[in-house]
Amino acid sequence: MLIAFPWERVRKGSVLTMKLRGQISDQLKSRFSSGLSLPQICENFIKAAYDPRISGIYLHIDGLNCGWAKVEEIRRHIFNFKKSGKFVVAYLPACREKEYYLASACDDLYLPPSAYFSFYGFTVQAAFLAGVFENVGIQPDVQRIGKYKSAGDQLTRKSMSKENCEMLTAILDNIYGNWLDKVSSTKGKKIEDMKNFINEGVYKIERLKEEGLITNMHYDDEVISMLKEKVGVQKDKVLPMVDYSKYSRVRNWTLGLTGGRDLIAIIRASGSISRVKSPLSLSGSGIIGEQLIEKIRRARESKKYKAAIIRIDSPGGDALASDLMWREIRLLAESKPVIASMSDVAASGGYYMAMAADAIVAENLTLTGSIGVVTGKFSLGKLYEKIGFNKEIISRGKYAELLAADQRPLRPDEAELFAKSAQNAYEQFRDKAAFSRSMPVDKMEEVAQGRVWTGQDAASRGLVDAIGGFSRAVAIAKQKANIPQDRQVMLVELSRPSPTLPEILSGIGSSVVGAERTLKELLQDLAFSEGVQARMDGILFQGLEEASYDNPILTLIKDYLGSL
Repeated sequence: MLIAFPWERVRKGSVLTMKLRGQISDQLKSRFSSGLSLPQICENFIKAAYDPRISGIYLHIDGLNCGWAKVEEIRRHIFNFKKSGKFVVAYLPACREKEYYLASACDDLYLPPSAYFSFYGFTVQAAFLAGVFENVGIQPDVQRIGKYKSAGDQLTRKSMSKENCEMLTAILDNIYGNWLDKVSSTKGKKIEDMKNFINEGVYKIERLKEEGLITNMHYDDEVISMLKEKVGVQKDKVLPMVDYSKYSRVRNWTLGLTGGRDLIAIIRASGSISRVKSPLSLSGSGIIGEQLIEKIRRARESKKYKAAIIRIDSPGGDALASDLMWREIRLLAESKPVIASMSDVAASGGYYMAMAADAIVAENLTLTGSIGVVTGKFSLGKLYEKIGFNKEIISRGKYAELLAADQRPLRPDEAELFAKSAQNAYEQFRDKAAFSRSMPVDKMEEVAQGRVWTGQDAASRGLVDAIGGFSRAVAIAKQKANIPQDRQVMLVELSRPSPTLPEILSGIGSSVVGAERTLKELLQDLAFSEGVQARMDGILFQGLEEASYDNPILTLIKDYLGSL
């Protein structure tokens, strides 16, 4: 600490402040990047527990836009930090179920008297565009294999299928049940009492205090005054604080957290899966198969790594890319133990990657499975008629126009070939899942069919080996690599962040990144017919997680209809 750089220096008695708001990435962030990074948040908790200069943590929790698995990971780190004897205080200007779930792990929980507050329960929504397409003259030709594979339903149906309703209901029940169980346990309440509180439709913040669900109602400045008293700072003095960004630059070795001589490689895979990098791709914008394969090979070819952890946060994407990465992870597992650690979602193509590992670790509410495929094209003939557009094709070969002819529906023989191709892709996925999980094919078929499972349900059906977060994956990696659990290891990130030029030059970099990523995703979805997709439907996230996997086409159509 005496030789730390200026940006690493922290005053003694400081309070670490972290504003947990919006999206939380599972990737590391460079110092020039905006936004929150889950690994850096968790590392800050660990460093703060050992740092004698940090007296406690003050969390601002406001409008979380991430899945439940990430929230569970942060919640676990709050509990671990409290074992150091230091305090954790939470302040929530906007409080819904997810924000409260996280904050309930803290020692004290404060809301301003005018806080946005709602405990009304949980919902899941699904939107359907078949009626819209009929009106504008678009006919989707979609092949989805697996009765629960809801990707494509939004394009071809006008209402929710029985299977999709069954699946979403089970996921919703798991989320609701987990919330009731964990919150009631943390707050010393009965589950039935928490149910009644939600069903009562409480809208007055005072009731939260009366029921013992929050410490009190105070504004931010009042909470800071209480923190001054807690750390022994005079009222007329400024409370020494260090924020998330600055503390993330404090290096572990300055606190004596040096790890050990045994190295474990960490390979992070976040976002939708593409096979190759397109001209529109930015660093960190999804999983580029060819780039991830390079990292996997680097870990395999190096003898210095005793094990590897593949950290996955992906709803899937290109089926071929998923299979190529599966193969490379299998080869890696032949040379050293490989553990798959799932974040918010590792479904469809995301699960395809994970099943190649020696062991799979997921959180209770990780969304996983979705072993199924979907492929399709749009028939735009009626739309072309309405707008006066014509398209003619000259072809050679019976099926040459299978994907090229978007001005007409598929012929019966083309539709048959289309269906057989999708069925073949599904069987390859299912059979490799059965092989990877040492499960008979008929048993795998029972849990496949495109169904999405929560981590706890997946574990009970043999799709996941253990429940826990990243630290659980590290413990299993040490066990399989014959490293004693009490021996420290060095975790080596093979996916270090590299800032883009716009991010370095100015704050407008973030808006440029967002626009480019949106355009890239839109073009990927418009190229839906170019290959089979092992993808989980984004509608699920819109309803349950409010995450960033929403379909850009749906967003544009929604915005257009809203402007009429």
